[in-house]
Amino acid sequence: MEKVKTIQRLVFAAIISLGMSVSTTAQETDLVTLETRQDSQGWEAVGRLDIRGKGFCTAALIRDRLILTAAHCLYDIDGTLIDPRRFSFQAGLRDGLAQATRSVSRAVAHPDYTHSGEAANAREVAIDIAVLELDRPIRSTRMRPYQIAQRPISGDQVGVVSYGRGREDAPSLQQVCNVLGRQTGVIVMTCDVEYGSSGSPVFMMSEGEKRIASVVSAMAHVNGQKVSLGTSLEGPLNALLSHFATLGPARPGGTQRLINVDERNDTGAKFVRP
Repeated sequence: MEKVKTIQRLVFAAIISLGMSVSTTAQETDLVTLETRQDSQGWEAVGRLDIRGKGFCTAALIRDRLILTAAHCLYDIDGTLIDPRRFSFQAGLRDGLAQATRSVSRAVAHPDYTHSGEAANAREVAIDIAVLELDRPIRSTRMRPYQIAQRPISGDQVGVVSYGRGREDAPSLQQVCNVLGRQTGVIVMTCDVEYGSSGSPVFMMSEGEKRIASVVSAMAHVNGQKVSLGTSLEGPLNALLSHFATLGPARPGGTQRLINVDERNDTGAKFVRP
């Protein structure tokens, strides 16, 4: 997003000690811009989530009136919740034209998520998901909500569709990237993400269809390798949707406790929010 947030105390020593590296994984594809309607076919339900006065994230349709993104996208620089009226979802946005544009009526983060501002831990990244309710449903044969896949494991191939800095006006697709490992609910991947890619859906093919397997939360360099970090959706998303079903309209302006960076142990790896 528009500010870099340093994330410390993500413990990936176990993954690194396994000697996993990009060179030992399956062949990846480059990140390509989806420039035409034909290129974008099947990806129209991914859109840019604009945040007035702040920047943008990426989100994807999971029900006709519900989109999935990263929880940290819901918070302003000072740690307060952003008024849902500042969000706008542009599904399939390409060259200034969206397949559908919707306002947001409420936005809800995972019930156990605590936004820590300038620092975060693995537990926060593992539940860094939110759902936003659109003011009107999106119903189109070209924009069907995505189903959820089982959580990926080490060695799986995944793909990601995202918007990002320098490519704000069209989605980009990396059709094949690799899962390096999973630890404490955090998926470590080689997917190429950039600022603005927070909330991007990570896809796997299941039963002949694209399904969301994770949501991009952060990016990093570990041992000289660029990696992206995502949530393991299986349990957290069920908890989030159950929580969402019990709530009335979200109240903007809530304040979250900021966690002091000095309270954490630094492993030497530094991570930033995309």
